[in-house]
Amino acid sequence: MAIRSFLAFELPSEIRETLSAVSEDGRAASLNIRWVGVANIHLTVVFMGNVEEARIGDIREVAGGVCDQYAPFHIHVNGIGRFGSRRNPRVIWIGLGGEVDRMSSFRDDLQKGLAPFEIQEERRPFRPHLTLGRFRKGATGDPRLDDLLSKYKDLNGPECLLREVVLFKSDLKPGGSVYARLGRWPLSG
Repeated sequence: MAIRSFLAFELPSEIRETLSAVSEDGRAASLNIRWVGVANIHLTVVFMGNVEEARIGDIREVAGGVCDQYAPFHIHVNGIGRFGSRRNPRVIWIGLGGEVDRMSSFRDDLQKGLAPFEIQEERRPFRPHLTLGRFRKGATGDPRLDDLLSKYKDLNGPECLLREVVLFKSDLKPGGSVYARLGRWPLSG
């Protein structure tokens, strides 16, 4: 049986509070967006897609081994943006700053370790962001979106630590994804 899975960081409460405030402002603006519940927002490091259940144990070994080589990451919220054009927006996100280069090396090391499991390697540079919402089909440029992006363009939150990686299982349901933890590893390097 295949399990839709990914490796990610759960977010510290300080970052969740910032996400909640921005999300509430966005909801109040009545934008044509399906907002992600703040409790369901994580920082995905490697999306693995459908993985055979028999391989999960080996994936756990790889994740644990890489986590043993890295210390926790210092991060902070850093700005807001959208994917897609102004006329055809797709996603609204919050950026992250801090130890991004070291985190990129971490992602690359995870991907190298997972290569034998035929997990699709992400070749684009690692640019950590948190998805707040996805625009509904037919959404177009909106002055209210411009106002929200302008209001939070200089967003800069407190520094936090990401201390452990979690292996998540993701079940797609009509009301959105439901996540279950299949393992967790502290960053102990």
